[in-house]
Amino acid sequence: MDLSEPTATESVCPECLRTVPARRVAKGDDVYLVKTCPQHGESKTIIWRGPPRFDAWYQTKPASRPTVTQTERRNGCPRDCGLCPEHRQGSCCVLLEISQRCDLCCPLCFASSGTSPAADPALDEIESWYRLLLESTGTCNIQLSGGEPTMRDDLPEIIALGRRMGFSFFQLNTNGLRLASDPAYGALLKQAGLSTVFLQFDGLSDETYTTLRGRPLLAEKKQAIANCAAARLGVVLVPTLVPGVNIHEIGPIIEYAIGRLPHVRGVHFQPVSYFGRYPRTPLDRDRYTLPELMRAVESQTRGVIPLESLRASGCEHSLCSFHGNYVLMPDDSVRPLGGVRSPGGAGSSGQCSCRQQGATPAERKRSVVARRWSPSDSGAAAKACCGAAEQPPAQPPEQPVPDLDDFLDRIRDFSFSITAMAFQDAWNLDLERLHDCCLHVVKPGGKIVPFCSYNITDRAGCPLHRDAT
Repeated sequence: MDLSEPTATESVCPECLRTVPARRVAKGDDVYLVKTCPQHGESKTIIWRGPPRFDAWYQTKPASRPTVTQTERRNGCPRDCGLCPEHRQGSCCVLLEISQRCDLCCPLCFASSGTSPAADPALDEIESWYRLLLESTGTCNIQLSGGEPTMRDDLPEIIALGRRMGFSFFQLNTNGLRLASDPAYGALLKQAGLSTVFLQFDGLSDETYTTLRGRPLLAEKKQAIANCAAARLGVVLVPTLVPGVNIHEIGPIIEYAIGRLPHVRGVHFQPVSYFGRYPRTPLDRDRYTLPELMRAVESQTRGVIPLESLRASGCEHSLCSFHGNYVLMPDDSVRPLGGVRSPGGAGSSGQCSCRQQGATPAERKRSVVARRWSPSDSGAAAKACCGAAEQPPAQPPEQPVPDLDDFLDRIRDFSFSITAMAFQDAWNLDLERLHDCCLHVVKPGGKIVPFCSYNITDRAGCPLHRDAT
């Protein structure tokens, strides 16, 4: 994308959530989203602090529209979410909020959970959500979330029900407190069919947790990981990154994850977004953009994770996320899987060497997420998926190239991923990005809504979609 001149898009006004014209404007390596509301005037928000350069990272891709939509286009995006025929991407992962209750009251919470929770949806309502997804998306990946989903004693039944209906990948989004306090709980969830645990993990100091979660939690986080390992449950560490709080812990979190392979499968960073429960209207200094995070990953790991090994997704919009896949070798070196891109560029957006002939981007990503974030009981799954297409990484001439079978076994137990997702809020929402979203939420009333649209709130904290049927 050439940003020598401003490029047009659409956004929403943070005061009234009205759809308004917007433009991306470059200032050196930085890019701003400038929007104009006829009632509230012009506003500007930083969206990219390069390098990598915005125009080198940005990619377009053909639309892969959902085969079934629930909403007609009438009032315009994002009010017609449901999905509507204008949406450009099918569902990779769909989030089910099975409880608004929570055993924490975090000062910063995307869902604003635990304050005045509604009653938990009944099991038959959750079954209707599963049926909706089968009709609309097929057997997509399922994220069980909230609130805190482990507040429900029937969580194993919810997972088992979904398994019986044909869903094969279940991810639990959790703060980990119940997993830490009950050593047998992880095994119970594993037996029900849980695939992986998406563990809130903001850092390696209690100071970080006190700031973001309201109390020291590091010991509980470590115990939750240990109990998941005993249950043979894969864990992905999920830090919410907030400037001035835990940016300096990016490298240590990655090193901690690598040291706990094979049970910790990766780190999924989420730069803070300002919806749900948040302290104030964000200024530019409150933002942490994807290129800043990519540079910090490289510098704080002292080059173990090179910036050029991180690339844009082939599913959601290229400005929404990045990913990199790696293997820890027997000599403790870390090797990128799939090579590296050219400096400054986005490189190949493909996520898996096996490519799944004829599959949509969402279907390919479902497969990759399930394979990377779930521990495998044998090397057979890796060999069947990747075969000889995923070759051992390049090595210095003096080191022997590993046997392919040994290398695939190494991938099974010692591969991990570094990923990030930059969610959007009312200040930086770009409707071009929203149209390409493949992370969706089932909204009570039978609609499927992109995650950022579902959670968006105006300056006063009033939601557009959440809590409305």
